[in-house]
Amino acid sequence: MFRVAKKDAKGGQGMTQFGRALSELNLEILCANSSQAKGRVERMNRTLQDRLIKDLRLEGICGMDDGNAFLPRFMERYNRQFAVPPARSDDLHRSLNLAPDRLRDVLCKREQRYVGAQLTFSFERHRIMLEETEVTRGLVGRYVETYAYADGRLDVRWKGHSLPYQVFDKNQRVTHAAITENKRLGDVLAYIKERQEQQTKPAVKTNSKKNGYVRRARGPGRRKDFMNDPAVIARRRQALSDHDAAE
Repeated sequence: MFRVAKKDAKGGQGMTQFGRALSELNLEILCANSSQAKGRVERMNRTLQDRLIKDLRLEGICGMDDGNAFLPRFMERYNRQFAVPPARSDDLHRSLNLAPDRLRDVLCKREQRYVGAQLTFSFERHRIMLEETEVTRGLVGRYVETYAYADGRLDVRWKGHSLPYQVFDKNQRVTHAAITENKRLGDVLAYIKERQEQQTKPAVKTNSKKNGYVRRARGPGRRKDFMNDPAVIARRRQALSDHDAAE
């Protein structure tokens, strides 16, 4: 929120959306770098995680609506017990001299997108295509700025000028309802489906067939027992007789 986690980020100019908005509003971010400031934050977290939970339990509150109705009473009682009056009671808030439309442009999500050769770029899993005009023809290879508002609207700008565009969903699929709207397209798809069903399905080859492996056939019957083979016995006896004769 306050710092860019990725140091080599291409966009953002080293600033988060929150930091950019404060910079355009001429507000400075004061981070809680001191131990005193961090102690205040931890004390508030302890209040929300400990004291508030116990008070809700004592009041018998277990719903969100009842909890929201109880918060003003809790804040009044908490401030009456723990609030410390400031050393200076001056109101240092300054007026915001910005038009409503200008404030909406500041408090929105703004990013830069690279325009491709077909005047398109990606945004939030959608394909944005700029309409071809005298301005957009020269935007190939350049960066445009996107303004994503909280109400879901998207505005594409180049040097402050809004550009017309069309949105295409990457995950869009052809459905049966979309096919029946065009009778000619439905007939063509039905004909293609019929031809595909008439064709024989190709046989799926195993990895052995793809590699050309052929299994060798084994001899019939069980493996021979060479200890009881007559030829082996005769050769063994001949060897023993030759050995005895030599001795």
